[in-house]
This record gives sequence, C-alpha cells and structure tokens, in this order.
Amino acid sequence: MAVQWLLLCHGLVTLLVVVSFLCGQWPIFEGTPIQRIHHFLTFGAYNYFSRFVAYVFGSKGTNAVLAIEGFCCDRPNPLLQVIYLAIIGVTYYIITISTFSYVPGYYLSGIHRYTSFLAVTVGVLLFLLTSFSDPGTVNADNVSRYLSAYPYDNIIFSEKECSTCKIPKPARSKHCSICDRCVARFDHHCGWMNNCIGERNTRYFMAFLLWHFLLCVYGTVAIGLVLAGQLKELKVIYILTVYYGIENSLSGLAPYVVQWILGSYNTQLLLMVFLAIVCLLLGGFFGYHAKLCLTNTTTNETFKWQDYISWQRKVNEAKASAAALKTSMDSLSSERKPPESKWRTLFRRSQLEQVQVVKNNIYDQGLFHNINEVIFPFSSRPSFSQSKSKSG
Repeated sequence: MAVQWLLLCHGLVTLLVVVSFLCGQWPIFEGTPIQRIHHFLTFGAYNYFSRFVAYVFGSKGTNAVLAIEGFCCDRPNPLLQVIYLAIIGVTYYIITISTFSYVPGYYLSGIHRYTSFLAVTVGVLLFLLTSFSDPGTVNADNVSRYLSAYPYDNIIFSEKECSTCKIPKPARSKHCSICDRCVARFDHHCGWMNNCIGERNTRYFMAFLLWHFLLCVYGTVAIGLVLAGQLKELKVIYILTVYYGIENSLSGLAPYVVQWILGSYNTQLLLMVFLAIVCLLLGGFFGYHAKLCLTNTTTNETFKWQDYISWQRKVNEAKASAAALKTSMDSLSSERKPPESKWRTLFRRSQLEQVQVVKNNIYDQGLFHNINEVIFPFSSRPSFSQSKSKSG
C-alpha cells in the first residue's frame, strides 16, 4: 500500500514541477508558489549551481559551465530534438509493453494497436517537417519581395537595415541570434525544433501542436478505456458490492477502485496522468498560438506591442500629470474663477485614469485573410514564385 501512495505522491510532485516550469511565468500564477518554483527552476537553481562550481573548481569549472550553456542556448544544437524523440519513443514503448496485452479488450478493438503506431508516426513526421523546413529566410535575393509583402506600420516596425545581414529589414522580420539569419514574419526560435518558426513553417508548427494535443487525448482516453475494460471484465464492482458489502455509489466505490488500480495497474495509471498533463499543456500552447494566428500577430510582435504600450502609457501619464499640475496651478493663481464644489472635485475622474493606449495592428485584416496568410504564406504563392523566377 505504501508503494502505491508513493507513486501517487510522485505523480503529483511531477505535475507540480512540470506546470511550474512551463507555465509559472503566466500572469495567473503571479505571486503564487508556482511562480516561485518556476523562478527557482529557471534561474535560482542554475545560479546556485554556478556558485557551487566556481567555489569547488574555480575559473576552469565556470568556463566549462559557460561553454556548455553557450552550446545549449546560444547556437543551434539537436539536444532538445533528441530529448523529444526519446520522450515519445520511450513513452510509446512503455505503452506497448504494459498496455497492448489488454488490447483488444472490452471497450477497445485490436485496430488500436496499429492506429496508435500510425498516430505516433504522423507526429514524428510533423516534428521533422517543422524542424527541417525553411522558416522564411530573408536574403539579398528575396528581400525586395518581402518588403512589398509586409508594409511598415511605423509603430513597432519602421524602415531600417539589419546590422548583421546588411540588407533592408522587412516589417515583421527579425534576425535570429541563434540561427544567425533574418526570418520573415518571425514568431520565435523553438529549441525543441532547433529551428525558427516564421512565415513558411508556422502552418507546420501549428499542425504539430494540434496533432500532439490530439495524440495525448487519444492516449489518455485509450488507456482509460483499457482500465475500464479490466474493471468490467474482472467484475470488480460486482465483487465489491456483493461480497464486501460496499455501497454501490460513486463516493463509496471510488476509494476502493482507485486502490485496486494503484495496486494492479499503476504503470497504466501513471501513463494516463502523464499524457493528461501534457495534453493540457499542449492545449494551452496551441490555443495561445491559434489566437495569435487568428489576429495575425506573432509572439515577437506581442512582446513589441507590450513594450510599446507600456512606454506610450508612461508618456501619456506624464503628459496628463503635467496637464493636471498646470490646471491646478492656474486655479490657484486665478482670483476671478469661482471655487469648484468639493463634491464635484471628489467625484471628478482623474486625468491619469483617462489615459488609454490603443493597439493598432494593421496586419489584422480579418479572420479569413489571417488564416489564409498562415496556410498559404506569401513566399509559397504562385505570384511570389513567378516573380522570383523572373528576377532570377
């Protein structure tokens, strides 16, 4: 019994760590233990480790740590790609050796042995397609076409030259310091893909997220049906209610059923919980990027808009504060103006509260256009390709 509860505690701790690491920076977790755990995992632990290495091994140890950090974080490397393949391979292997013996079962047919393999294969193919596809590299040969495809809004994008590539920088593009190239409609650099997500491969990235979300849903439901089938075939409910006199209700049976599953099928239960957690995380990540696509915004542009709105709000607040001070000084120096009612002053809205900054995204041209731009990017359209061949 102690082993089952140990496994349950291990699963809960794993859930807490995974959610804290991946979602701890979300505004909803601000000021909570999840945010503090996230800060420790992403900054504090590394800081303490660096100090320990410097104290024990000196400058040579510190230089070695910095070299490893540079390899892992500052230049392309396949580390996370290998980890992804290991996770999906090991997970599927454990599922096959622990769960396939119950398929076909009471609720699942034998076809799921093959559909599961097909689903995993499609997921890996989408991963490879996203990892090795061109995100939309901007160079001297195609920069003029990207300049005409994406106009400057003169708010977060203005006409300038890339200091590294020495070519004009199209709107919505960004020079990736890791890949060392300019990427059109740059969204972000994905370490899992070892590739940038940009104009040409955002569609593959979205398909990857959606497919893996559905894959985790499929795995969670399938394992749940396997456990339900075993519960039915072994007549556990009948034995508990008839032979042990347990009340035939959810509250009465649930503790005993959970105890039975933990004792007999703990591997399947942990797999189901793991897939459910990953499913929730992928669902949230896909939903976030789907919202960006539907509003024709990128992750990079989201950060730019946040910085711009924050700066503009501070400017407007400074202007409103100066205007309020000027009004106050004028009222003090004016002798002819009758004094304003104290009640009216009390309920009058402050000029600082009236400060508003509106986001004006000129690239958001409607739902149909936004979806069409993601599925059929400019550089993949016939007109773009024809102009490229003519110019060549």
